[in-house]
Amino acid sequence: MSTLTFTHVGGPTTLVEVDGWRILTDPTFDAPGRTYAFGWGTSSRKTTGPAVAAADVGDVDAVLLTHDHHADNLDDAGRQLLGGAPTILTTVPGARRLGPPAVGLRPWATTTLTHPDRPTLTVTATPCRHGPVGSRPVAGAVIGFDLSWEGQQHGSLWFSGDTVLYGGVRQVAERRRVGTAVLHLGGVRFPVTGPLRYSMTVDDGRELCRTLKPRTVLPVHYEGWSHFVDRPAALERPELAPDPGRTTWAEPGRPVVVEV
Repeated sequence: MSTLTFTHVGGPTTLVEVDGWRILTDPTFDAPGRTYAFGWGTSSRKTTGPAVAAADVGDVDAVLLTHDHHADNLDDAGRQLLGGAPTILTTVPGARRLGPPAVGLRPWATTTLTHPDRPTLTVTATPCRHGPVGSRPVAGAVIGFDLSWEGQQHGSLWFSGDTVLYGGVRQVAERRRVGTAVLHLGGVRFPVTGPLRYSMTVDDGRELCRTLKPRTVLPVHYEGWSHFVDRPAALERPELAPDPGRTTWAEPGRPVVVEV
C-alpha cells in the first residue's frame, strides 16, 4: 500500500513527503501577533505561530503556492524560504511578481516534477474563487493543486486552495478522481464586507465531499488568524468525508501517514 506523510505546519502550510519527494504548500512562518492588511479595508491578525520553524523544515523539492498576495498564505518568513526552493508553482500573476524560479499555471494547466530516482508527479492547477461573484479583481487570482503519480490506489492528492464553494471547485469532482482532499476552510469574513464569505465553511466542505467522495479529508487553514469566523465549528472536529473516520484534523506539527 502506497502512503504519504502529511504534516500540518499551521494555517495553510503543509509538508507532504511521498516516495522521496518533499513538497511544501503556502509557506507561512512569521511569529503571531502582527496584523496584516489584505487591501480594500480588510486586515487580519495572526494569532498562532507555526508548529514547525522554517529552519526545521529542511530542503524541499517544490513549493505549491496557491497565491502570493495575502500574508496568511505567504508571509515574510515564507518569502525568505522561497529563495531556497528549486521549483515554485503558483498563479500566472503571482509568477510575474515573484520572478524565477516561479512558474505560473492557469486553471487546468498541467506540469510535471521529475527526478531520476522518484515517480514523476503530475501537477494540475484547479480553479478557485477567493470570494463572492465579482470579487476576483479585488481578491486576486488563486489556484488549487491536484497531484497524481504512479502507484496511487485511491486517487489523487488535491489541495483546494482558498476558495468559496462554486462551480469551478465542483468541476474537480467531475474531472479528477480525488483520493485525498486537503481543504482550506475557515469561512473567512471581514467587517467591512459584512456577511460575504471568502473561503469555504465546514458545511461547504461537507457538501463538496458528498460529490467529491475522497477517501481521506485533511482540513487546514481554519485556525491561527482573526478572520476565520467558522473556527468554532472546525474545533468540533466534524466528519467531512462521506465515510466515518476518513476525516483527519491533523494536529499541527505532528506527522500523519495517509494511504494513497
